Amino acid sequence: MTSPIPGGVDCDLHPAVPHLTSLLPYMNDYWRDQVTTRGMVDLVSQSYPANSPISARPDWRPAQGKPGSSYDDMKRQALDRFQVAYGICNPLYAVQLVFSEDMQDAFCRALNDWLAKEWLDRDARLRGSIVIPLQSVEKSVAEIERCAGDKRFVQILMLVMGGMPLGKRALWPIYAAAEKHGLAVGIHAGSPYQNPPTSVGWGSYHIEDYVAQSQAFQTQLTSLIVEGVFARHPNLKMVMLESGFTWLPSFLWRLHKFWRGARMETPWVDRAPLEIVRSNIRFSLQPVDAPPEPEVLNRLFDHMQSDELILFSTDYPHWQFDGDEALPPGLSSDLVRKIMIDNPMATYARLRQSATKETTR
Repeated sequence: MTSPIPGGVDCDLHPAVPHLTSLLPYMNDYWRDQVTTRGMVDLVSQSYPANSPISARPDWRPAQGKPGSSYDDMKRQALDRFQVAYGICNPLYAVQLVFSEDMQDAFCRALNDWLAKEWLDRDARLRGSIVIPLQSVEKSVAEIERCAGDKRFVQILMLVMGGMPLGKRALWPIYAAAEKHGLAVGIHAGSPYQNPPTSVGWGSYHIEDYVAQSQAFQTQLTSLIVEGVFARHPNLKMVMLESGFTWLPSFLWRLHKFWRGARMETPWVDRAPLEIVRSNIRFSLQPVDAPPEPEVLNRLFDHMQSDELILFSTDYPHWQFDGDEALPPGLSSDLVRKIMIDNPMATYARLRQSATKETTR
């Protein structure tokens, strides 16, 4: 087993909203009345069954309530257990499934305020991601501007599947706001299910959706590179969360080959795709989608041609590993430090600022 080292950054923690009424204190009178009058109790996506084994490790599943809904449990089971210096909270509450722009905006505002009050205020190690109402780019930018003053927010959270490819110019104001405020953009597995989760339609089973997530990440990565997001925003960092990463070498080889053949169509892509990924894209560690043999995994890292792309994550409370085996076996001590400390610090500008302030006190 490769042991985690103290002082790392867990880039993917999932605090759970107990139920929609938990957000009522963070809504105005109008939306509180809407929720109570309509009898809205919770927002639930059937695409990720709550009792599915992978939704929570058995020893991280509470006797009552949702996995991840207790700060005390997260503190004991993740923050203290892996001795992290920082943990980034990515709340995957189903506000993105709401089709009303106004309601989605109100729920995102409440969710972000709930995260700050109920979690970030309770532990100086915790940092947050701003959940945005992507039904409206204008409202998304406004929510970024509203939350950006709180330096504990280090990232903007989006879902990998949605209504359009993420490289589309309609979304660029979001990336401009992220770059302006030194926020990374986290793209997490998931979907609001406005479109089928596979490129050929709707599947029948959870596993079809689950496996298709990595294909969506590949499609979105192509869009972001080819549409020119990083030519316009060269300092923007994007983090692919729960994307897997073993597909990256073959994907980049294919993208590079076709970019060379069709580059006249996109002259703004003035660097090879691999170079853009090295400078602007990162990937969370869990779930590790590699065979268990250390020599195979290390060969994959060699094929990625960089030791700066992977960021440590536990995906708490989801079930991706057992015991303390958050890191795959066979990693060198230098690579462990890169994954756990150096790479996250280089990715999240606001974490670097926090660490610098704490060091100079």
